[in-house]
Amino acid sequence: MQNNNQELEPLVRIRDLCFRRGERVIFDHINLSMARGKITAIMGPSGCGKTTLVRMIGGQLKPLSGSVRVDGQEVTALSRGALMSLRQRMGMLFQSGALLTDLPVFDNVAFPLREHTRLPERMVRDLVLMKLEAVGLRGARDLMPSQLSGGMARRVALARAIALDPMIILYD
Repeated sequence: MQNNNQELEPLVRIRDLCFRRGERVIFDHINLSMARGKITAIMGPSGCGKTTLVRMIGGQLKPLSGSVRVDGQEVTALSRGALMSLRQRMGMLFQSGALLTDLPVFDNVAFPLREHTRLPERMVRDLVLMKLEAVGLRGARDLMPSQLSGGMARRVALARAIALDPMIILYD
């Protein structure tokens, strides 16, 4: 159970964030908080930094200055192992869907469960079917990604992103 301080603290807190690519300023002292249990949408035109922000929250990019905290942890200060542990509690959805093209739908959704847990295969099967049911694709378990429509592929990617019951889902 979380203590009251954790429940009150935003899940994501960005303070005084600065980032640039070459001479181009992407973020100039931005501040942003994302509450626990709420949906936060970052909207803007192509190239304005939405993907960069998602990558900073996930610890894939480091800011020039400022703070990126997720679940009370300073992302930029985490060791490689601690960052991997934090990422296991994040679901990521990419523009491309990023499905593994040589694996059927079932194995795409099972991938994070097999990689990051030691669950028995019977439990993996039950969880995968539950996640596929949640996105309306239980009947697609044996299909290959090439057999899916664009919308179906995005829903499979969502099922995979929620497979580990993440504390946050980052959509790009």
